[in-house]
Amino acid sequence: MRSSTLFLLLGLAAISAGGLATHGVAAQEGGDFRSYLESLRPKARAMGIRDATLDGVFPTLTPNPRVVQLDQSQPGGGAYSPIPNFEPYRRQHVDAARISRGRAAYLANRGRLQRIEAQTGVPEEIMVAIYGHETNYGSYTGDFDLIRSLATLSHEGRRRALFEPELLATLKMLDDGVPRSRLVGSWAGATGYPQFLPSVYLRVARDGDGDGRADIWTSEADALASIANYFVNAGWRRGEPWGVAVSVPGGFDRVRVAAKTAPARCPRVFNRHSRWLNMAEWRRLGLSAAGGAWPGDTVMATLLEPDGPGKTAYLLTGNYRAILDYNCSNFYALSVGLLADAIKQ
Repeated sequence: MRSSTLFLLLGLAAISAGGLATHGVAAQEGGDFRSYLESLRPKARAMGIRDATLDGVFPTLTPNPRVVQLDQSQPGGGAYSPIPNFEPYRRQHVDAARISRGRAAYLANRGRLQRIEAQTGVPEEIMVAIYGHETNYGSYTGDFDLIRSLATLSHEGRRRALFEPELLATLKMLDDGVPRSRLVGSWAGATGYPQFLPSVYLRVARDGDGDGRADIWTSEADALASIANYFVNAGWRRGEPWGVAVSVPGGFDRVRVAAKTAPARCPRVFNRHSRWLNMAEWRRLGLSAAGGAWPGDTVMATLLEPDGPGKTAYLLTGNYRAILDYNCSNFYALSVGLLADAIKQ
C-alpha cells in the first residue's frame, strides 16, 4: 500500500508487544462507537462542517473489524533492522510493463501535461510516474469506504492522533460536495488516482480540466494537476533534475562526505545520505555520470549508494527531497525518478 505520506505513517506503526497489549485499553477509553462519533461534532463544526452532513452519515456507520486487523498486522521493522538492496525493488517497480503503460499515459495526456508543466515547473514524466506508482495508472485505487474505515481506526484509539484528523477531513470533503460514492480507497484512507490522504486532498487537489471540480477519482487531468500542485507545495525547483546515476571511484573516502547533522524526520531514509555538495565538488572527488546528463555545477546534491559500494550510486537534488515528501522511502523516490526517466526516453 502506497500513498502520499501514507508509507511513512504506516512505517511508524511498528507494533511492539506492548502496543498490542494496550490497544484494547485504548479502545475501551474511546467508549462506544456511536458516542465517539458524536464527540466529534464540536471539532467538525469548527471546520465548518454542517450538522446536516453529520446527521446524514453518522447513522450509516458501523465499525469495520477488517480495518483494525489490517492496521494491527502492519510489519514491524525496528530502527536497526537491516535495509535490503534496492536492485530487486527497482526490477519490480521499474519494469517493462509499467514503463510501457507509463509511455501510453504520457502520450495520451501530452497536451495537458505540457500545460501543467509550464504552469508549475513539475516535469510531465514525474507526474506520470507518481500516477503509475500509486495506482498503476488508475487500475486499482482501493474499495474501502473511507469514512467507515477512518471512523473505525479513530475509535479504536491506538493511533487516533493520526486517523481522527483524516476522518474529519473526509467529512469536510463530503460536506463540500464530494459524493460519498467517490470516498473510497485504501483501508488507511488513501484515495483517488494519486492516493492522497483526505487532508492532502483538501490542501492540494486542483481542477485540471476546467469543470469546476477536483475529481482525482475519474479525471486524469485533475489527478495530474493535483500531483503537480503537491510538488509545488513540497518545494519543487523548476529546471532541476531529481538526480543522476553515478559511478563512485574505488577507494572513495565516504567518511569525508558523511552528514554531520541528525535528520529531523525519517532517520532510516536520511541517515543513508551524505552531506550536501555541489556537482562541481562531486566531480572533483572523482564521481562520474553513469547515465543521464550531469546537472549544472552549482546544483547541490547528496550521495546515496542504495546497493552498497561498487554498485550504481545516485546524486540526489532538492527535488528528490520533494519526492520523499510524497512518500518518505528511498526505494520509492528512486523508483519514481527512474520510472520518470524511462517514460520520457
